[in-house]
Amino acid sequence: MVSRIALARLAPALHRASTSAASRRVFPSIRTYATAESEHSMTVRDALNMAMEEEMIRDEKVFILGEEVARYNGAYKVTKGLMDKFGEKRVVDTPITEMGFAGIAVGAALQGLRPICEFMTFNFAMQAIDQIVNSAGKTYYMSGGNVPCPVVFRGPNGAAAGVAAQHSQDYAAWYGSIPGLKVVSPWNAEDCKGLLKAAIRDPNPVVFLENEMMYGVSFPMSQEAMSDNFVLPIGKAKVEREGSDVTIVAHSKMVTHSMEAADILANEGIKAEVINLRSIRPLDIDTIKKLLIVEGGFPAFGVGSEICAQIIESEAFDYLDAPVERVTGADVPTPYATNLESFSFPDTPLIVKVAKRALYRTN
Repeated sequence: MVSRIALARLAPALHRASTSAASRRVFPSIRTYATAESEHSMTVRDALNMAMEEEMIRDEKVFILGEEVARYNGAYKVTKGLMDKFGEKRVVDTPITEMGFAGIAVGAALQGLRPICEFMTFNFAMQAIDQIVNSAGKTYYMSGGNVPCPVVFRGPNGAAAGVAAQHSQDYAAWYGSIPGLKVVSPWNAEDCKGLLKAAIRDPNPVVFLENEMMYGVSFPMSQEAMSDNFVLPIGKAKVEREGSDVTIVAHSKMVTHSMEAADILANEGIKAEVINLRSIRPLDIDTIKKLLIVEGGFPAFGVGSEICAQIIESEAFDYLDAPVERVTGADVPTPYATNLESFSFPDTPLIVKVAKRALYRTN
């Protein structure tokens, strides 16, 4: 959400290679089955709800717990109607104690259940970070592979609007640095449905980072995505838009701004490719290497910093035509004042400006 975008100009030789039939076979993640002409559309909120309902029907070991998830239908109504369908034993309201109910979720997972632990915001999950990082993230390794922990921690991540410094943190890089955790950051409705179902089925603990600003946004849904068998692989990026001049890598809400920037650049004759990262850990570095993309987070120690380091350490570095640039949130606590908040996070015009700079078309 607070963005992760990086831009790198593709070398002509690499572009020729990427358009060959052989290279096209390398990118199975280039998919276009959800279009504006798709028969169905769905909000991100409803896609998450559908994913949980389908998995609860499929597997009676799946249950949900968190603050206000049952009788109130969730703080953001993501769990709406699930208590009525599955009862209070499988949709459980908890006290306001993140460390407590995260611990219950981890313990249940260690005993063979598949809990979905909802945090009202991942800012509050800092109260439970020991349970997530140590108890969930490390038990499988420390047990010699004998005790898996199939738990999903999900909820809104990053900045929303007018929630100030303590409620605006992006935790993608935090959790992405922990061996033993998988970290997912979806963008649209198909991402949310397919990746949440994959997270629930995964034998590992998965941190599922949603975005409050995206819950009410509708996206086209393909017929395939409407199926209860629709599951997306964790660890695979997706090419949302093809292009040959500059590549923009983003995740969560920043994919929206990147797509808008690509439209503006197209009007000026610049063909921008847009990659939806989707998975933070594992990172789809093979796709990124072949496309020479680097994606940025906060200025210091972010997801983009890791991508940049891996590019520099690989042969991909030899093909860069321009220095890698990261577009990130400001390196300050998020302001509460609206006029200052608007300057704190990347927007479409900023992405356009940096894309042109990567192509030596502006300063």
